[in-house]
Amino acid sequence: MRTDEENKMSLRDVNVEKEYRTLGCNIAHDFYIPLLNNATEYNRAVGFFSSSILARITEGISGLVKNEGHIKLIASPYLSNEDIEAMRKGYEERKIIIKNALFKQLLMPQSKTEAERLNLLATLIANGTLDIKIAYTESGMYHEKLGIIKDTENNIVAFSGSMNESLTAIESSYEVLDVFTSWNDPEERAKEKYTRFNSIWNGTENNLTIIDFPELKNEVIKQYRKHEVNYEIIRHYDDELMIRSCVEEDTKKVKIPKSLTLYDYQKNAISEWKKNDYKGIYNMATGTGKTFTALSSIAELYNNINGGFCVIILCPYIHLVNQWIEDIEKFNIKPIIAFSDSPQKNWKEKLDRAVFNRNNTTESKGFFCLVSTIDSFKGKFIQNKINQITKSPILLVADEAHNLGANTTKQYLQKEKYKYRLALSATMNRHFDIKGTEFLYNFFEKECISYGLKQAIDEKHLVPYKYYPIIVTLNDDEKEQYCELSRQITLEIRLDSESNEQTLSEKGKRLCIKRSRIVAGAENKILTLIRTIEPYKNKNMILIYCGAVKYDNDKISGELDENDKKQITTIIKELYDKYEMKITKFTAQESAEERKTIIQKFSEGKDLQCIAAIKCLDEGVNIPSIKTAFILASSTNPKEYIQRRGRVLRKFEGKEFAEIYDFVTLPYSLETIRNKTFEENNYYKSLATNETRRMTEFADLALNKYDSMPYINVLKESFDINKITQEEILENE
Repeated sequence: MRTDEENKMSLRDVNVEKEYRTLGCNIAHDFYIPLLNNATEYNRAVGFFSSSILARITEGISGLVKNEGHIKLIASPYLSNEDIEAMRKGYEERKIIIKNALFKQLLMPQSKTEAERLNLLATLIANGTLDIKIAYTESGMYHEKLGIIKDTENNIVAFSGSMNESLTAIESSYEVLDVFTSWNDPEERAKEKYTRFNSIWNGTENNLTIIDFPELKNEVIKQYRKHEVNYEIIRHYDDELMIRSCVEEDTKKVKIPKSLTLYDYQKNAISEWKKNDYKGIYNMATGTGKTFTALSSIAELYNNINGGFCVIILCPYIHLVNQWIEDIEKFNIKPIIAFSDSPQKNWKEKLDRAVFNRNNTTESKGFFCLVSTIDSFKGKFIQNKINQITKSPILLVADEAHNLGANTTKQYLQKEKYKYRLALSATMNRHFDIKGTEFLYNFFEKECISYGLKQAIDEKHLVPYKYYPIIVTLNDDEKEQYCELSRQITLEIRLDSESNEQTLSEKGKRLCIKRSRIVAGAENKILTLIRTIEPYKNKNMILIYCGAVKYDNDKISGELDENDKKQITTIIKELYDKYEMKITKFTAQESAEERKTIIQKFSEGKDLQCIAAIKCLDEGVNIPSIKTAFILASSTNPKEYIQRRGRVLRKFEGKEFAEIYDFVTLPYSLETIRNKTFEENNYYKSLATNETRRMTEFADLALNKYDSMPYINVLKESFDINKITQEEILENE
């Protein structure tokens, strides 16, 4: 990954002249290379094209590749007089004439240097960095010579002149380039030329025909790509360019980084997965290294079958994809990043080329890794590409794999498509979804490891914790709303005619969400928090969990419920006003860069004591420095609150144990509950059941386990919680 400093690339940092003449300067060294090193786009329209120019400016091309940039080339094929005459008279279809002319020009390389140049050309096409379109006019030939170089800040350098895109043009011929920069261009010539190029590329320029020839690009790859290119190793001997492509096998192999040491339980999981023909499930507690275990598993498979496969890694949300990318690259893998707002704007082209290579090469040369959100994976484009992989096995890795058990996703998982399979989850069982859970265990097969929180704490891979339930009561208005919604929910229970099972209508599900928000946003929680947090007012590394956000397919939308907004805003204001605590919010509304800054300041413990978070820490965002957590809102789904607890228990320097303050919401105080009749308490049985289950789960592994028992016993007795009805199951869903 590029550092923040490296990302601040700008064409303005380059000294750009208004004119370049080949006999008066080194155009490759003075013009191309420094500009391309700072660019993300290189657009070129030329009359003739030679792969030799790419070899001469490889140093600049390598910078463009690092910037995940893209090259667009418009060129004209060499057409004989007979070709042009045939086009004019309409003897043959023009595209066929053009195609035949292009294929005639794909000659075998005559030297090692020429072979390396053609390999470079093929590699740039294969990895999606270079795209080529063919242009021709009524007379057959296209002679324009236009170039555009652009950076992330939308600075543009445009150039035109007599020079074609060939080594002879920039080193032997007498050629001239006129240059225009967007930041010093009162007539806006640079922007005008950029617009003109895009018009040509998109085929909207009058009297000019543009053709995209996928079969030509495929043929170039097939004939000329021999090995990977190392753009960094370039030397000149006696003024003759030599590209030294690093072809040692281990430079491109998937391999475990030297800095990573796997624990015995991780090694055992990989061993069991291998024994089961590379299929299985890693049930591992949050914070115990699922990602590194999975990536080490990929490396194990790679070494055992010599890279003869491809990998698809699925994540439920975009922020998880981004976290995977950082770890994947440590294993010497350059992933294709597939989702709607991917930083790889040309990821579809990359995947298209990767699939072609996988089908047309052997062993490790065709290996590729795709990281995608579940939603993008289900899209037509990726599904079509997966169906095209006919000569290679696929390894499917599913992070937070319980998400794949949904009815809308199961149809995309067929065993015959994915020879190798690996599921990762802290809680593989789906909440009140027996069929979905059974499907997942059938698809991924064997559980290769079950490594829970207790074992992880006992073996010191997670820190121990103390648990403090804090009782909060609903006010009169909240109790009234809760009871009314419960009554309406009961009316939405339906009997499924086919399965003869009770289900909840869509309206009923919406009512359950509305009811859960009353509990999450109970007004008394804020006053109780202010009292409870007072002993920590001068401490740091404190987390406050608030309400939830709405999810939209594969990304968090950032939309907050009004109660959530009110709660988190009030908490931040009250804690600052009363205790002058340094606190900020951490929600889906903050950008990735803002989150990164917050985590850094929080971990340092100087400028930031406390963060108030909403939902986004539940799956994927790791802040191991958290020492004390105040949980104001909890999901009724055990999967979510188990994950939530695990994130607080990650090891961090100086962190001997964690503390969890769990705000348990009840209709009345414990003393009052004891005095209520069974009928009165029964209105709130669903609420009490959910809260008691969570308390029991959290208290069971706590250092101070028995401190919570009086609360739990009162609730079990008062609400008869030892049994659960079908109605309660539906309400909890």
